[in-house]
Parts: sequence; structure tokens; C-alpha cells
Amino acid sequence: MFAVAKITAKGQTTIPQDVRTALHVAPGDLIAWEVRADGTATVRRVQALDLEYLRAVEGTLSEWAGSADEEAYREL
Repeated sequence: MFAVAKITAKGQTTIPQDVRTALHVAPGDLIAWEVRADGTATVRRVQALDLEYLRAVEGTLSEWAGSADEEAYREL
């Protein structure tokens, strides 16, 4: 698929419908850009992080936060 879109003076663009369909994105979804050294870029859909859930899980992991664990898993 090949699609062209214009960039506005504010750096904004409209993602063409065919691209939105291919990426399965809709208003409010998040996309991530990866720009390579050769000047090419890829874009993909990403899931929003549920920070409240992640903070709750983080609280349950404290039993593995000791120096022995750091030593055992340092090379992973």
C-alpha cells in the first residue's frame, strides 16, 4: 500500500483511511513512530498503558527486589 498525506504548518497530518484501516486505528488510539538512521520511518498501533494496574502489580513485586535477586538476574 502506498499513501501520501500533506503536513500542515503545525506539523499535523491526516492518516489516510486505507492506512487507518490497515493499522486498525480509530480516534483516541495511540500510534508509535520508529525513525531509522537511514531516514525511513515505520508507524504502528500501540496499546495504552493502564498505569493504575501497573502500579498495583508493582506493589506485589517487592519480595523480588532484594540484593540476592539483583545478583541472580543481573545478566538477563
